[in-house]
Amino acid sequence: MKPLKIFISSVQKEFATERKALAQYIHNDAMLGDFFEVFLFEEMAATSNSASQVYLAEVAAAHIYVGLLGNDYGFEDSLGISPTEHEYDEAKKQLLQKWVYIKGQTDETRHPKELRFIRKVGDDVSRKRFDTIEELKKEVYNSCVRYLKQTGKITSHEFDESINNEATLDDIDPMLIQQFVRAARLKRNFPVQETATVEQVLIHLNLIRNHQLTNSAILAFGKNPQRYFTTATVKCAHFHGVEIEKPIPDYKEFSGTAFEMAERAVDFVLSKISLSTGTRESSNQVSTTYEIPRRAIAEAIINAVAHREYYSKASIQVSVFKNRIEIFNPGSLPDELELSDLPNAHGSYPHNPLLANCMFLTGNIERYGTGILEMIKLTKEADLIPPEFVINEGFKVILWRPSASNKGKHSTIHDTIHDTIHDTIHDTIHDAKFIAIENLSHRVVWLLNDEMSRDEIMVALELKNRDNFQKTYIKLALETGLIELTMPEKKTSKNQKYRLTKKGKSLQKKLKGND
Repeated sequence: MKPLKIFISSVQKEFATERKALAQYIHNDAMLGDFFEVFLFEEMAATSNSASQVYLAEVAAAHIYVGLLGNDYGFEDSLGISPTEHEYDEAKKQLLQKWVYIKGQTDETRHPKELRFIRKVGDDVSRKRFDTIEELKKEVYNSCVRYLKQTGKITSHEFDESINNEATLDDIDPMLIQQFVRAARLKRNFPVQETATVEQVLIHLNLIRNHQLTNSAILAFGKNPQRYFTTATVKCAHFHGVEIEKPIPDYKEFSGTAFEMAERAVDFVLSKISLSTGTRESSNQVSTTYEIPRRAIAEAIINAVAHREYYSKASIQVSVFKNRIEIFNPGSLPDELELSDLPNAHGSYPHNPLLANCMFLTGNIERYGTGILEMIKLTKEADLIPPEFVINEGFKVILWRPSASNKGKHSTIHDTIHDTIHDTIHDTIHDAKFIAIENLSHRVVWLLNDEMSRDEIMVALELKNRDNFQKTYIKLALETGLIELTMPEKKTSKNQKYRLTKKGKSLQKKLKGND
């Protein structure tokens, strides 16, 4: 078998030690040495051809481009472009695998052109940072192994389908399995009956092998997934300005199954952004519209939960700013895709196909490979700035709020005025007037019409997590005397509904006056 050629590109003087150490490491490693060979320009014999001709020819003959970027931009030719950047451009032209590693955690000492080059690379491929040679070796090793797996040269189980030797069927929640089957039968005509056993359902989903659970079985249906995966959480923070600042007005970390984490994170974001209600001219049912479509927010968060790299020690981070929402996912684009592919129709290459399949069957994921296109479509329909996608030590989605259109999406003005029930948003989207209501019990008062059940209110507010809704919306509204039960003597009745008290009606009138 002919080895795969790795071309190492960098400013030679700045990375002389790293280049030599990396080449020796790959050559001496028992596995990598069988599959890869490294090209270093400094080891070539003298030739009559110009240096530029030689290194571009070697890039074209390679299978993998490894770029090491640091402080120096390097020698500039008559066009003002360094050999390293020419090599990168050639690798992109030849459609090579491109692995880029950036030395250092800060950018203060970098040459301006090197900073520009790093940003250019970041628009195309995932980047990893390192400080020491050992960290660089580890990152390159991981990239090599991932490539060998994806190309079928070595076989092993990814996190998604790997057996968890510690978990047993007792770690699976039967109620979650039952709820899943019910939803999957309704959404996708799932062929398994609701009377099936837990093991039968897991076998059908390929989440169990030889009576042992896979990691995704625990993430989807576990009683306590974080017992085995401590960083499999979603961290949500709300900032009143446009940058990360302390103190943080609200911070929550959500655990539970993949479904529960996604639901709670979406509900968190919805509770922090403005909303509008329609009229009842055509229906008695209230219709609620958020300043960013709920489905766009859900797509971004569910994609992060379904496609993140769970081997990573980082958590998913959802940050709500005054002008945008950022969803950070500790993962990367699959090697088959680049950032430029995302706004166009593209294939689906999930990091966790078994977990993604579970979320597809329940309708959380509509169709493979369409989540990003759906985000773009929904935000366009809402007259919002298109979403942005960033690769930098992970994958980040940025959803812009209406205020970004007025102040500029890169505004650095810090607005520390806290949202209150009297704040109003003057942005108009499809003739909807949005109001910011920070107190969640007041949102119930704002939309409550006559008598409504819990499910009707949840549907109106586009909320999914029943426990969170009861705790953060309904309970406080009851305790503060804004709403009351229609059947106080039968609190758990399935026919139970809620209505406004005199105090609630007075507040609703004030809120409607601000709408």
